[in-house]
Amino acid sequence: MFYRPEEDHGLPQSPFNAIVTPRPIGWISTRGKDGSENLAPYSFFNAVAYTPPQVMFATTGKKHDRDGTKDTLANIRDTGVFAVNVVEYAMREAMNLTSGPWDKDVDEAEMAGIERADCETIDCARIANAPATLECRLTQIVELAGRANLVAFGEVVGIHMRDDCIRDGLFDTTSFQPLARMGYRDFAKISDVFTMPRPGE
Repeated sequence: MFYRPEEDHGLPQSPFNAIVTPRPIGWISTRGKDGSENLAPYSFFNAVAYTPPQVMFATTGKKHDRDGTKDTLANIRDTGVFAVNVVEYAMREAMNLTSGPWDKDVDEAEMAGIERADCETIDCARIANAPATLECRLTQIVELAGRANLVAFGEVVGIHMRDDCIRDGLFDTTSFQPLARMGYRDFAKISDVFTMPRPGE
């Protein structure tokens, strides 16, 4: 099968998101300049550089009350900081609840019963019991083709790791089973890993 994205694929739903999988989920917490708190998951998320460590996430679509974007990016645009929390399998229901199209005045973490803690290097909240959190300073926002498609890049300036996730000196992802986004309404949990040395190592 072959199709062009601008044409009809003939399937019940677009397969694009099911092809580009699995995708890590950045559960991004921000604080508005008015002190309001926001928490939302983004599956167009990834690490993009080692030195200095940098991450990105993309937001698509917009809300009527946020000037061409969504709450997360609007807050980042105003404050220049954000925190990326890692999603563990045990928090899947809470994560899903925070993905709703809530009003900008709704505190998603409070609604989902999630405990917060302050970040160390930025003025932002984080999920207190997340397996890991990356504290980030915005470096740039890039506008992509299409309607309200924006990408935010941030430099990681602080890293939290939950103590029970560190085993034999390594951050062990199997200890908390990170959640990954698949296509459609599907998710996966990472419970098995294998190692392959690179050629020449």
